[in-house]
Amino acid sequence: SSGINAEWPLRPGETAAAEPETVAAEPETAAAEPETAAAEPEPAPETPPKTAEETTGASAQVTTEGTESEVLPDQPANTAADGETVVPEPTGSAEQDVSVESRVPDTSDEIKLTDSDAVLIDSLQTNLSNEFDSPPPPVVEEGLDTIKVTVEKGDGTLQTLNVTIKQELLAKPFVGGWRHKESGKEYHNCFVQTLPKKYFCGETPKHCRETQTVTNKHVRSQTTSDTSTQMTKTGCWVSDRQDKIIVPGKYVTADEKFCYMLRQVIILQSYFRRWKAQRYVNSIRQDHIRRIEWEKKEEERKRKEKERRLKEEYQRRMQPLSKEDFDLVYHALELWRREEIENINATKSGPERKAALAGLMDEETQLIASIQRHKLIAKKDNGKKAKRGFLEKCAAPKEWIGFDGMPTKMDTPYTMRAKDLKMTYDSLEKRYLTREERLDILLQLKLTVKEHDCKLTKDIVELIDREADLLMRGSKEQNLEGLRQRISTLFLQYIKTPLFNAEAANLLKVPEDPSSLRKDIYYCRGCGNYLPSTDFELTTNARSIGRCRKCKNLDSEGRLREDFSRYRSLLRSIRATEESFNDHSRIIFLLTEADLRYLAENIWGAQSVLSQWEDTYDLTLVRWSRRQEWSPWNCVLLTNEEARAHSKLVKPEEAYGPVFTQKIKYRHILGKQYFSSMPKLSDYMSKNLQSVNMPLPSNAEKIMYGGRKKEEKLSLPALAEAQ
Repeated sequence: SSGINAEWPLRPGETAAAEPETVAAEPETAAAEPETAAAEPEPAPETPPKTAEETTGASAQVTTEGTESEVLPDQPANTAADGETVVPEPTGSAEQDVSVESRVPDTSDEIKLTDSDAVLIDSLQTNLSNEFDSPPPPVVEEGLDTIKVTVEKGDGTLQTLNVTIKQELLAKPFVGGWRHKESGKEYHNCFVQTLPKKYFCGETPKHCRETQTVTNKHVRSQTTSDTSTQMTKTGCWVSDRQDKIIVPGKYVTADEKFCYMLRQVIILQSYFRRWKAQRYVNSIRQDHIRRIEWEKKEEERKRKEKERRLKEEYQRRMQPLSKEDFDLVYHALELWRREEIENINATKSGPERKAALAGLMDEETQLIASIQRHKLIAKKDNGKKAKRGFLEKCAAPKEWIGFDGMPTKMDTPYTMRAKDLKMTYDSLEKRYLTREERLDILLQLKLTVKEHDCKLTKDIVELIDREADLLMRGSKEQNLEGLRQRISTLFLQYIKTPLFNAEAANLLKVPEDPSSLRKDIYYCRGCGNYLPSTDFELTTNARSIGRCRKCKNLDSEGRLREDFSRYRSLLRSIRATEESFNDHSRIIFLLTEADLRYLAENIWGAQSVLSQWEDTYDLTLVRWSRRQEWSPWNCVLLTNEEARAHSKLVKPEEAYGPVFTQKIKYRHILGKQYFSSMPKLSDYMSKNLQSVNMPLPSNAEKIMYGGRKKEEKLSLPALAEAQ
């Protein structure tokens, strides 16, 4: 090589058509570092030492002549040590001499590096033995640079070519090198000049998992294996000690093999079918066990529910409080009376029978008197509860559903006034107070009622002064009970007056305008009084007004003594079920307990159509066809369990037999004949409700009023006009 004393010679048969190598221009520094070659081969023939211009300063020279250039073993594609990638433009033959020059061409065959290139070369790390893996210094700027290269052609002429150099911000790794032993120059192995692979990215953005996840496939492959056998022959002897004699077995035909496979398949099928049958039997067994457990739980639940119901009925009979409780007591009294009459008629006759009936009448009279005493006590307790409820409703804050779905409460001046009056009334009703405490309460009450000057407030002030005078005189508590009761009654009347308590106007049943009482007045044939329409109870097939509620209750207590508690609970459950359908069902809300009793007892026989179960508490009336609203001609009487199963049927005519279907349709015809006025009445009520803009209660109103819509006064035309 020309100007390079290499440490390793070229391999035999290897050409030296290599790229220009990078020469470090710091011999002083490189001389102090240990040698980087892994092994020292024989030194090459000596060449004349280079001049100072060739070894120091800001220039470096690399010249390749013919095929005599030396290349490192296992050396990658050459590149500049300072990170520059040289892309030559080859012309002519491969044996041309190439010399790389700087931007300003020189007449000599040398390439002089610029100052910036010299600085980069000077900054290379010289510790080759300790830092083989350290990357070269990064290039600060990225871009394209152009250098001029002088090429000597085959005819001896020179040609100057422009070579584009791409400077990249790519940190190329240090791949080793070698150092001249005599001159101390360092030669670095070049890094690959190939650009990194560019992946194609379409214009359409892709974010699916299939394009973002690399799928790895593991495929097993078996390479061919060559084997050979050796047997004894002329010139070769092989031992047969380890040989085995193989005797062929019985030959199996295709039919025999098929029969054998068939037998094995049959065995497998038998075992599989056995496993499948065992699994099916186990599932049936588990279903049977669960069914038995469910039946036991249902029986226990029904027994507990019946005990609870009987206990409640017994409690209602022993301590009746409401009208329904007294109806139950009178119904039990009627059953006892009928049972005693049947016993007397069966066992006695003549004068003994008359005497027994007279004694029975005396006992019945005593029981009725006892019931009336309980009724007076209950009326007194109910009056106290009504007063308490009235005061709490007046003092309750306004409540509505906010935008966030939560109830919002607000106190108004009227509710705060009602709350103060309620607190005053509660303190007035307290007992076992000292004289000073009672006088303080009376003084507060006097200041409260003195705000208004009227006859009622004057009477209250006069009674307060009278009680205060008696207290100062030391009167006993028993002697003041009547006076205190009068004060409480007058003060409650003061609270119920809308002039003094504005919230009372929303809760009073009596309107403020007396002239409105003259509308919708009807004559009661029982008591002979003229009463408003709200005091009359009408059935769906009624043709006239008849008697008022008070006369009917009195007649029921004296003669009929009917108990509608069972049908009342049944009607309540049917209405709740119809509300869940939310299809504007109307007819069920027009029926009364008496109508439902007639429908259940006279049309359906008070028993389930399927199982003939007679316990009214376990029966319910559900829709026969789910697509139509509930009506007496679209219902069926079933137990609760049967009703749940029936509600899942889409077409009940196909599920049941034709005989059963005809039986149901016949009872539907009977119901439609008896309740023939129901459709007209339903249309009439819906039209009048729409005319007065009275919508159904919403969910917010149900929450606000505890599931019951606030009472609204509605004046409708007379029933004769509706008919």
